[in-house]
Amino acid sequence: MTNIDDFTSQYGIVKKIDAFGYLDYLKNNPDAPRKHGKVVLVTADTPLKASRGEGKTTTTIALIDALRHHGIDATAVLRQPSMGITAAGSKGGASGGGKASLTHPEIIDWGLCGEMGAIEAAQNLLVSFAEKAVDEGKLDTVLVPRVSEVPSRSLRSIAVDYGKNKNNVAEKMVLTPTCELMQIVVFSRSMDEIAERVGKMIAGTIDGEPVTFAELTDMWRITNILTDAVKPALTETVNGSPVYVHGGPFANVSVGIPTLVSVEMACALHDVVIVEAGYGADAGAQKWLDIASREYGAQWPSAALVVTRATTWRDDPDRQWRYPFHVNRLEKLGIPTFPLVNLWEGEDDQIPALQETAAELGFRKPIIGNLFRDGGDGLLDQLDGFITALDAVDTPSQPASHKGEDVVDTVRWIAENAYGVPAERVVFKPGFEESLADARELVANLGRDLNDFAVCAVKSPATMTDDDTAAAEDRTVTLKKVEVRAGSGIVQVNLTKSLTTPMPKIV
Repeated sequence: MTNIDDFTSQYGIVKKIDAFGYLDYLKNNPDAPRKHGKVVLVTADTPLKASRGEGKTTTTIALIDALRHHGIDATAVLRQPSMGITAAGSKGGASGGGKASLTHPEIIDWGLCGEMGAIEAAQNLLVSFAEKAVDEGKLDTVLVPRVSEVPSRSLRSIAVDYGKNKNNVAEKMVLTPTCELMQIVVFSRSMDEIAERVGKMIAGTIDGEPVTFAELTDMWRITNILTDAVKPALTETVNGSPVYVHGGPFANVSVGIPTLVSVEMACALHDVVIVEAGYGADAGAQKWLDIASREYGAQWPSAALVVTRATTWRDDPDRQWRYPFHVNRLEKLGIPTFPLVNLWEGEDDQIPALQETAAELGFRKPIIGNLFRDGGDGLLDQLDGFITALDAVDTPSQPASHKGEDVVDTVRWIAENAYGVPAERVVFKPGFEESLADARELVANLGRDLNDFAVCAVKSPATMTDDDTAAAEDRTVTLKKVEVRAGSGIVQVNLTKSLTTPMPKIV
């Protein structure tokens, strides 16, 4: 009988799975054995600093180890890290830590199986085609950026073709995991869909009219580079729990979630699937709920955990409002949400006070522990309420889409629901309306409507508003500019303090 092993191959010290092939097999064989796993979203408080994590991956790994100890068939789907900030200790990787670690963290944190490199090569090849089209007079601008894992600040804005065609062609560079091709890989469910979406990417313009890559080249020269990159990697925790890794980070300036096929595959193989979304609940969780679920059909979570450090939650009075806001927002969406405080060494004596504060705020009973030190063992006697809540929830129905609504109205809705800023305090920076008009015209010239694109908020990971320390009645969200990604179906709106190219910190 055909099973997942028929779609799995050894790839170095990890395994790669043809998720496209496996899901297609299930689609064509509805009687084939499969599970219908529930999704649990692991998100976090908004970090105090952009380069600081709250411990989502460590929590995720400890959680699946603990659930499996309880006899529950649980797994996790993690994003890959970016070497740009993993390098030199700017931020943790994607492999957890201590007793809540993956077996080969050096592989996960330093490129895995080359997925990032393949996506980088494919998008840069597309840019080369666009540059060649400039030489041939088919384009006079290039709109798709080059990508790199560790770009120099000097490459954020560059110009090429000096003196050719009587003009200099401006280009830019972005991080690989934030690029349009990464978004396409995250959202696509087949190689045919990837090829179709790549063809819809806007290469540039000629006399103000957009030109897509489908008009310049055969997309199968491109997608062949991604043959192995589109396959999720299977690794495991130090305690033997299965973990799938696929997709890119940076949920503040991109989607920052695992690939949809990796999650759907995991749901067909396991009863509970822990999905880790990047940065805080205002970033990765917002993208999973409002882009992946609402617009691309990903499963709505059956439960959620919001991770925080005790220092993030309690030691900055001006920002203390953020953690309760995140927990309560998810609860209001009908998602049973559990606070999880990730302790550091020397903080065990704070547990009674943290429990008391959580009770005063009306939270569910908090889960508290030093998961780096104790791993899943630190959670074993704290999961009864979580397991009961998860068992009581059926697989949620599909949420309503925002496609067709005005882009600005959707951003205002995000500001009010995900950041706590009412629509009337969403303001425009000078130049925003012109940027929006240009985006509408560019898309209209393709015969499409910008309002049919999914809205992706681009911002700093360390702030929800223009100033999170301001009084509630004074908080605003400023809209800065608009960028179209026609292939992935995303319209990116820059707001607040956007951080589009994080740089390593040397330590």
